Amino acid sequence: MKIIGIAASLHAGSFITRLLDAAGGELPESVRFEVWRGLSDIPPYQPGPVPAPARELVSLVAGSDAILLTAPEHSLLPMELTHALDWMAARDGLAGKHVAVMSASARACGAMWAQAELYKRLLGAGAVVSGAELVISPAWPHFDDNGHLTSADLRDQVRRVIRQLCPAEVMEPALSVL
Repeated sequence: MKIIGIAASLHAGSFITRLLDAAGGELPESVRFEVWRGLSDIPPYQPGPVPAPARELVSLVAGSDAILLTAPEHSLLPMELTHALDWMAARDGLAGKHVAVMSASARACGAMWAQAELYKRLLGAGAVVSGAELVISPAWPHFDDNGHLTSADLRDQVRRVIRQLCPAEVMEPALSVL
């Protein structure tokens, strides 16, 4: 199984980028995880030839089984993420694709608004969407020096999202009866 990770942030050290990287570390060993970091290069959608950054994204998503997306607490999605979703939707790249979304917010309603906006766009493009609103303070240290999640509760929340994305046979080895 191959999962593409997309963080809806243009800042390499942002909380949601770090959350995406840490979530990748919670995936089963049999899952290949590749983070796409080209969000800042995506131009607005327009009919016609596909520009190289959008072509790279569409191709990467087409060759994957699922997408893991982290979003900030804003009620409006970053414009670059909107452009990326438009390019994927226009090329039917999201039709039938499983997408798990995690939104992080210090306020309960912030993540909910980001989730709602993302769900509308993803479902409208035909994606199969799941996810969780993680109400956590970006000011609190949630990562160790290696970028791993330090909070057992947060790790459990992230793993629940991953279980929604990964088939049961990927998550747990099959039992054999002797």
